[in-house]
Amino acid sequence: MFNTDAKVFVAGHRGMVGSAIVRQLESKGYNNIVTRTRSELNLLSQADVHAFFESEGIGEVYLAAAKVGGIHANNEYPADFIYENLMIEANIIHAAHKNNVQKLLFLGSSCIYPKLAEQPMREDALLTGTLEPTNEPYAIAKIAGIKLCESYNRQYQRDYRCVMPTNLYGPHDNFHPENSHVIPALLRRFHEAVEQGVDTVTIWGSGKPMREFLHVDDMAAASIHVMNLDRDTYDANTQPMLSHINVGTGVDCTIRELAETIVKVTGFQGKLEFDATKPDGTPRKLMDVSRLKDLGWSYSISLEDGLKDAYHWFVENHTDARL
Repeated sequence: MFNTDAKVFVAGHRGMVGSAIVRQLESKGYNNIVTRTRSELNLLSQADVHAFFESEGIGEVYLAAAKVGGIHANNEYPADFIYENLMIEANIIHAAHKNNVQKLLFLGSSCIYPKLAEQPMREDALLTGTLEPTNEPYAIAKIAGIKLCESYNRQYQRDYRCVMPTNLYGPHDNFHPENSHVIPALLRRFHEAVEQGVDTVTIWGSGKPMREFLHVDDMAAASIHVMNLDRDTYDANTQPMLSHINVGTGVDCTIRELAETIVKVTGFQGKLEFDATKPDGTPRKLMDVSRLKDLGWSYSISLEDGLKDAYHWFVENHTDARL
């Protein structure tokens, strides 16, 4: 199934997802992986991206490059989130098409679904309701990426596929105290609380929202699995639905339960408090992953084991991590 000789461009290879995809590709024997740093290729420049594709002869693309962040970052920098994500995906998808790249995988986000979507969220929930306001600009950009792929497939018979991951975590995550997602933010805070002997850690929100989490190595494995499915098999499982597939565990937990597991992983001995005056965000986000299971893939890393792995990576690399 795997064309290990294909020239594969992984956009965003230094990010959490992109680096995991590179690791997975290498483990499967891929020997012609192309990467570019931000200083080497400006993905916001249409001219630069087109010149890159024209010169490199790319065969497959994993589009993992994106501007990402948690509730605080999305609230503070909405223009940056919508502009940069729209430009990155439009430039890469169009350049891939213009240079006759037939296979591309676009990585989206579960925030594309309406705030009050029926749980678990099915692929056909897209565009059926109002988005969560705190990350609406980012979500709209990701929806546009799905529609770009779908439109190039319809008009030009391309094979551009989309996977919509649930909340991801793992090595190479962003551990900034304000601009990161919930798992890296909490791992860092509890780690520092242990180091400093702090008695109490306060967490935003009520602790009641339900969230689903997937280790990034599982996400990378799912991405490569979906990319290499026979086209008839993939099409049969995405039509008449929109051309995207959910990727997750199908299992969720409360933020309180997540925090209690992180307490266990980090060895924090103090008290947990929840600040209900802070926003909770979407009440529940759980993916319906039955379509992906029908395509022969399911997750393998439990939440506690994944958190241990992410925390180990942070402890070993936190001086160089994105803080």
